[in-house]
Amino acid sequence: MTQRILAHRHRLVNDENSRWWTLGAMCFALFMIMLDNTVVNVALPSIQRDLHASLSALEWTVNAYTLTFAVLLVTGGRLGDIFGRRKMFLFGVLVFGISSAAIGFAPTDTALVAFRAVQGIGAAFMMPATLSIITQAFPAHQRGTAIGTWAGVSALALAIGPVLGGFLTQQVSWRAIFFINPPIALIAVAVTLFAARESRDETVSRKVDFPGIAAITVSLTAIVLALVEGNEWHWASARVIGLLVLAAVGIVSFLVIELRSAAPMVDFSFFRSRSFLGSNLVAFIVSFAMLAQFFFLALYMQNVLHYSPLQTGVRFLPATVVIIVMGPLAGRLTDRVGPRIPMTLGMAVVASALFIQSRVTVHSGYGLLLPGFVLMGLGMGLTMSPMSTAAMNAVDRTKAGVASGVLSMSRMVGGTFGVAVTGALVTAIGKSRINQNLPQLPAQTRSAIANALGSGAVPDAHGSAHVASVVREAFVSALGTGLTIGAAVTICGAALAWALVQRSASQAESQTAAGLDTAAAEAGAEAELTLV
Repeated sequence: MTQRILAHRHRLVNDENSRWWTLGAMCFALFMIMLDNTVVNVALPSIQRDLHASLSALEWTVNAYTLTFAVLLVTGGRLGDIFGRRKMFLFGVLVFGISSAAIGFAPTDTALVAFRAVQGIGAAFMMPATLSIITQAFPAHQRGTAIGTWAGVSALALAIGPVLGGFLTQQVSWRAIFFINPPIALIAVAVTLFAARESRDETVSRKVDFPGIAAITVSLTAIVLALVEGNEWHWASARVIGLLVLAAVGIVSFLVIELRSAAPMVDFSFFRSRSFLGSNLVAFIVSFAMLAQFFFLALYMQNVLHYSPLQTGVRFLPATVVIIVMGPLAGRLTDRVGPRIPMTLGMAVVASALFIQSRVTVHSGYGLLLPGFVLMGLGMGLTMSPMSTAAMNAVDRTKAGVASGVLSMSRMVGGTFGVAVTGALVTAIGKSRINQNLPQLPAQTRSAIANALGSGAVPDAHGSAHVASVVREAFVSALGTGLTIGAAVTICGAALAWALVQRSASQAESQTAAGLDTAAAEAGAEAELTLV
């Protein structure tokens, strides 16, 4: 019986096609992770009604997942390098699938938030593993195509998320959006066991850098929590300042620990590669621009244009559909001409999209947003897969796990930072407009309205059409300024891509080989000194 199974497996999976089976399994898992990033948002009102959840619990339904996901990405990638990327990937898939089922059965908002945090842990082990396993499976000259497909699947999940979430919430139940994950997880596990090969970094011991993990966990938790809660708690509050101080202490401690550790979490020599450094800077900037745009334009369409959540999700489809098409095409282009040209062009197109949408007004409607969404999809498609390819080609394949974790962390922190900064900007500009145009309201009321704008809400107009009009105008004006600043930051990202990223894949490989030779020479010298 066992021999029959092995023979059947050999017919289906061989040396020629095993990498494509592996890519399929990673895409299944990635689809599940990215779907969960967007599918939950449209279900929040239903969750609130069903579980009698507080506003704070609703916020943490999103934030608990984001926090654990962002904080543990580097740890997940590094543990994959040490103990085996396939092992850590399967662990992440099982945690994600089981916690999703638990969320579907959650009896209270407290249980829901707790299991969302566990779900984020599973995602943090899965996400870097998908990219590192693909990097191991494909040679450098095919990596762009593979990562382009990976990026296209990510965009597909982001596109389907709001529409699927709206449909299931309206037609079935909000719980259904979590029950779809376990079957996907089972398929991902089966295909991974069937096709993917185990790999790990054979150049390092299996010693875990627990002090380094503790330091980076504390620092990233403090940073992300400050960014998430900064607008709600106020940036000058003792809590936010305390978190930022704790983050600074944690980062310094992490650097000291890593530089002295025999088995560091992060090899800082990665950043000697201009391509790796440039890719991470671009990842931070493009996520900063994209997530801020998507978050606040979704609120604009619902609170100003009065679209339903489902209608809003459908109107984001032009951007995500273009990304789905462009991701694989950009991957193939990267295999031919290298990542620098598509990354630079992509960032410039993203900047143009943000600039067009910054002209939005209370009365402009969807007609002005549509060209920006199409250009955003084009720019993101040209940027994301070349960016990932450039980063992964810039390091040795044995270090793929931690390199993928660092890149994913740059994206997550960049997105969180973008939403926080744009929210603070909306609050500040909105407060100025409201103080100028609504002097008759008490100062405390004006301040509360402005703070609500920074969180994306258009608050109660106190029964006045004039107040409602001023509040909407303040929100839209502040949003336009935020998008303009986002466009300027993205242009800086295009300049960084052109200046730092290597022109071609062959140059990146040469740089990596040179780095490995240097590392080998240093290791040899250290061994001689030890013997002496």
